Amino acid sequence: MRLIIAEKPSLARAIADALPGGQRQDGAIVCGDTIVTWCLGHLLEQAPPEAYDPADKQWRLDRLPIVPRQWQLVPRPKARGQLAVIRKLIKQATSVVHAGDPDREGQLLVQEVIEHLKYRGPVQRLLVSDLNRPAVSRALASLRPNSEFQPLFEAAQARARADWLYGINLTRAWTLTGRQAGHDGVLSVGRVQTPVLGLIVRRDNAIRDFVPHPFYPLWVDLQVAQGQLRAWWAPKEHQPLDEQGRLIDRTPADALAVQLPGARGTLTTLDQQEKRQAPPLPYSLSALQVDAARRHGLSAQMVLDICQRLYEQHKLITYPRSDCRYLPEEHLPLARQTLASACQHDDTLRGWLHGADFTLRSKAWNDKQVGAHHALAPTGKPADFSQLSATEGHVFRLIVRNVMAQFYRPLRTFEVKAEFTLLDEAFRTRGQSILDPGWKPLFTTREEAPPLPPLTQGEACQALGAGVEEKETRPPEPFTDASLIKAMMNIGRYVDDPEVRRTLRDTDGLGTEATRAGIIETLVQRGYLVRQQKALRATQLGVALIAALPSAVSTPERTALWEQRLRAISERQDDPNAFQHALLEDLHTLLRQSDASKLRHSLQTAQGEAAGPAKRSGTSKKSYARRKSTGSKTGSKKSTGSRGSAPGKQRTRKTTD
Repeated sequence: MRLIIAEKPSLARAIADALPGGQRQDGAIVCGDTIVTWCLGHLLEQAPPEAYDPADKQWRLDRLPIVPRQWQLVPRPKARGQLAVIRKLIKQATSVVHAGDPDREGQLLVQEVIEHLKYRGPVQRLLVSDLNRPAVSRALASLRPNSEFQPLFEAAQARARADWLYGINLTRAWTLTGRQAGHDGVLSVGRVQTPVLGLIVRRDNAIRDFVPHPFYPLWVDLQVAQGQLRAWWAPKEHQPLDEQGRLIDRTPADALAVQLPGARGTLTTLDQQEKRQAPPLPYSLSALQVDAARRHGLSAQMVLDICQRLYEQHKLITYPRSDCRYLPEEHLPLARQTLASACQHDDTLRGWLHGADFTLRSKAWNDKQVGAHHALAPTGKPADFSQLSATEGHVFRLIVRNVMAQFYRPLRTFEVKAEFTLLDEAFRTRGQSILDPGWKPLFTTREEAPPLPPLTQGEACQALGAGVEEKETRPPEPFTDASLIKAMMNIGRYVDDPEVRRTLRDTDGLGTEATRAGIIETLVQRGYLVRQQKALRATQLGVALIAALPSAVSTPERTALWEQRLRAISERQDDPNAFQHALLEDLHTLLRQSDASKLRHSLQTAQGEAAGPAKRSGTSKKSYARRKSTGSKTGSKKSTGSRGSAPGKQRTRKTTD
């Protein structure tokens, strides 16, 4: 008897549907000489500390670090029944097929059950990324030896054990330290959740401590041979400038504005070039979470949950927990039929389909970029929008759109940068005109700003009028689900060490596609974060914890480098034992830094400063109130001198998806 063990019931049903017969029994489906059973997510979990030594049931600082000599797994309380079903079936099996999801965690989830039940027979691997019957049938015809995926299992196992060591020991250390400092409650510390909290706390601190200052852009409206345009003064270095080159003393701007009307000058530098921009790639889960949050206000967890329903319940999309943005080359010949079928019941999708050119081939079709799974894509099953919620429809359209865009021409634009010299001063402007919109209409319906008039190197110009705007620097924006997911994907940007930043460019970032949404929700549930409309802000408890922890625990370098080593293990380029040994050395160092007086001070400081989100941007609000009382607002214009005729602004506003 062949036993197929799926990761979850929905996958088991899809596999059984692709096999002959199919008779349900308790915890399994019988399909001739094959039986399909399933896990319910993780059936096993790491044993608690007291399973290794009863003395560790009580939390004590002098017992840390806790390091198991021989690792143990125990059944999850609600999984004992299904584990018993698999135990009975696996004893009868002559061969076993591992049908976990095609990622690191999916490999661990099923294989740890097989090994826990001490099965010693042959094991094959079934990789299913599309739950529709034809795709599952193709996967069943392409089984691979599970031994090929042993490094992936070892990486996942190393991650699980490292998370246990890190989380158990540091959480106990800082919780016990917290009790000494007067805090009654668990202070949870994790190798990913704590650096994510650190990102938000540091951003909130930057907002709280931000001191705005005014700056004064000077504009001039110019008459050129074939029209008018607006340019902006580029002050020389001897002028009073901030670190971004903005003028912070209005006096020289006012003086120049008086002299400009009627002044003649020359177009001294002209850079004109045509640019081609390929369509955005199909989505990975994180890229989809960013776009769905920005466009539809959906949290990262909501997007993940919607994708799971579209994949498991509706069978409209391929496997969603993917970190890949490329598609297999074998999918290209089927793309026209797949998209036509997926789009047939929606006017918006049919409109996009009508404009597609299936003779085109974008860079998205690339086997070399596809690993265990590929980008999110429609399966080709017709979408019944009457059975989808509004948010499910929004997410499905986004997924279809990014695949459809691969069959649209590149966006072609004509970019112009110009510098004029008047009164021995430089004035710059830039513009863009659309030569071919290509894929762009699928992503935005906003109109582009008007382009610059035709320009010629060396042509004369004359100032019609000028003015000085009074603006004020703005604090950083608080994190949202979209910007936080993006930060977790590109964590190297938040690392100060240039060498580490270079190392992190090629890693997966902070967390994984499958865990990022859950990390955010965990921080909210544990009282470290709150949501204020779309913003994610740290609570006083979150601020105090980050202030009390060693910076190595709350910054992203360590956990991102973990991910790099785990990837190396999965590619047979690193050793799990060496990884754990390095972690234990780190743990000893970190545990020596737990300090009750420092934590007490952090808690008192957070409370004393009222570090809750409502007051963290008070400086900016007070500044605005002062401006409002004097009749001045950020960005308002105060001009000196005669302006003459002032045409409409000619600046080109970039639109982004």
